Amino acid sequence: MTNATTMRAISQDTHGTPEVLTEVTLPRPTPGPGQVLVAVRAAGVNPTDWKHRAAGLFLDRLPLILGWDVSGVVEAVGFGVTLFKPGDEVFGMLPYPHGVGSHAEYVTGPARAFARKPAGIDHVQAGALPLAALTAHQALVDTAAVGAGQRVLIHAAAGGVGHLAVQIAKSRGAYVIGTASAPKHDFVRSLGADEVVDYRTTDFRDVVGDVDVVLDPLSGDARSRSLDVLRPGGVLVSILPGTDPEEAAKAAARGVRVETLLVEADHAGMNAVADLVAAGSLRAHVAAVFPLAEAAKAHALGETERTAGKIVLTVP
Repeated sequence: MTNATTMRAISQDTHGTPEVLTEVTLPRPTPGPGQVLVAVRAAGVNPTDWKHRAAGLFLDRLPLILGWDVSGVVEAVGFGVTLFKPGDEVFGMLPYPHGVGSHAEYVTGPARAFARKPAGIDHVQAGALPLAALTAHQALVDTAAVGAGQRVLIHAAAGGVGHLAVQIAKSRGAYVIGTASAPKHDFVRSLGADEVVDYRTTDFRDVVGDVDVVLDPLSGDARSRSLDVLRPGGVLVSILPGTDPEEAAKAAARGVRVETLLVEADHAGMNAVADLVAAGSLRAHVAAVFPLAEAAKAHALGETERTAGKIVLTVP
């Protein structure tokens, strides 16, 4: 049970399977200069959450509270904050990776990691968006400068990043090709994709070509093969590491650019996401919702890689 000075959170003392996640009671944080304290209403669960839970990745500290996505209500503001006041509804991504901690009743973060929650969506929708939408926006807009008439290939187009990337690319007038398993083709088309390729039965290189931009959340073999479909001057944006000298040489020989993106907390980017939501151009598909106490079930479901869109935790 919590009181005015404590909070519930989902923590882990070791790395491993979803069962390492346990509910604990901790002191409620206090916002420092430039920070806000947010009462969490919803928080997305992303692949990076279960990968960090299992192996640590960028974070070597334990115990660890996961979660970068957050939608909620400003409870208090630290010295110097002028953007928000207590009672404001906000959503955003905590600084990745070290600002982690939204899978809790309260979290602090830089005020400029947040934007005002669009009035037309609830906290579950808003909590599903930040990390995945910022990743897609920073890849397609900031890095690749996708524009009208360009051909964009999005791998894993039904996934958390992919399904938002399809919508963002379409909002910029691009011709969008997505890869997905056959059962998810109707879903990807419903997002606005012009073509969908079944990666299980078809080598996309046989049916796709003259592409301006590739967004690859998968890496590995898909990234190397994607170089074959890019036109000279095109760009491949990957969100996972793995470039090797052979791949770099291949990219140089083809006259294409390869970029590896690590998503960043971004006030302007969150406002751009909010504007797309308000315009009706962007909406997260929420595959499942779990209460905070069932975070382990959310992780287990995510690790099946069978869901489309996002998984969200809610805080009563």
